Amino acid sequence: MSNSLITCNIVAKEALAILQNMLGFAANVNTDWQDEFSGNMSRGYAPGTTINIKRPPRYTYRAGRVAIPQVTTETTIPLTLSQGGCDLNFTGLEKTLLLKQFENKMQAAVAAVCNEIDRQGLDMARLTVANAVGTPGTFPTTTATALAAITQVNQKLDENAAPRDKQRALILNPAMNASLIQGFAGLFNNQTTLGTQYAKGMMVDSLGLAYAMDQNVTTHVNGAATATNVNGAGQIGNALTIIALAGGTLTRGSVITLPGVTAVNPQSRITTGSPQQFVVTADALVGATTIFISPAIITSGPFQNVTASPTTGAAFVILGAASAAYGCNIGYHRDAFTLAMVPMAEPATGTGAKVSQMTDNGMTVKVTQFYDGVQDNNIMRLDVLFGWAATYPELACKLVA
Repeated sequence: MSNSLITCNIVAKEALAILQNMLGFAANVNTDWQDEFSGNMSRGYAPGTTINIKRPPRYTYRAGRVAIPQVTTETTIPLTLSQGGCDLNFTGLEKTLLLKQFENKMQAAVAAVCNEIDRQGLDMARLTVANAVGTPGTFPTTTATALAAITQVNQKLDENAAPRDKQRALILNPAMNASLIQGFAGLFNNQTTLGTQYAKGMMVDSLGLAYAMDQNVTTHVNGAATATNVNGAGQIGNALTIIALAGGTLTRGSVITLPGVTAVNPQSRITTGSPQQFVVTADALVGATTIFISPAIITSGPFQNVTASPTTGAAFVILGAASAAYGCNIGYHRDAFTLAMVPMAEPATGTGAKVSQMTDNGMTVKVTQFYDGVQDNNIMRLDVLFGWAATYPELACKLVA
């Protein structure tokens, strides 16, 4: 085969196609925000490595004729970019004669990039999503428990006003994927869906969710902490004062509920009847008297998310036992998370490097090729500049087991 077949342009196009095909978690998230970076670059200034994504304001309903002007409050979520990639090397002989061997190398290189993008995104989800259903250590292997697991995920998304617009997904680790297939095996309908699951050994889109299996689904490990009492009435915000934490560390990413705190619908502010869940945002060491949590406790106004402040003198509750580990499978609406993959600056003319950069559907890959004449090696680097943000973590839910 001619060496003209292997060009940066062809490699970049193929690498982007492989990237889009291999991504699991990232394939179902919002990728629109890369326009913020490229648009600013075209206007002559760089936005830096961090962008603050604006969330829309909320307002409360006014009853009656008299106007009550409300202050507009816009909140932002930071998204920070980081560079990474994979570099491969092939000789002049491989480039000239063994195109298939090169394609195999490239596919393996892109797979490493895809794996890291999804790994970072799923770990971000573990650390930012407060909603959780399921029981740590217990898998849904019967028809009843498998259906309950899926419907509970959808219930949490519904209670948090996630749209029913065919943009919900559920990312499963291998164990949960196998468990749900076993549970759904007892269903008689839909035969087409069950037949496809039987043939592929993978969950097939059903019950309002698109499914994917990803080995990067993160395992969360609770610390050795045991719950203590809330200390002080009327608490709001992201910092919760408690009696000194006992037993050990309360780890970041742990899910807790607070006494007397029930979730509300984000639009009507009417109670859902379910305890509001919170995720711990920083490790709290033994003896600590403050726990940092998300979302913030908000008891009134347009951003109200709970019925009341936690009851003082009563204990909070940690999901799962002390030091227990559980998988954080993630059900989510597309807008829960944002992945930005941004075009990068290219080498200056005269360096001898050949560069091609491809963008499609918010995903960008840059391929740079240069030559080592001493070793007759063609060196090709694949680069991505990307960042994750949990823009609306309330539109996601962990399915734990």
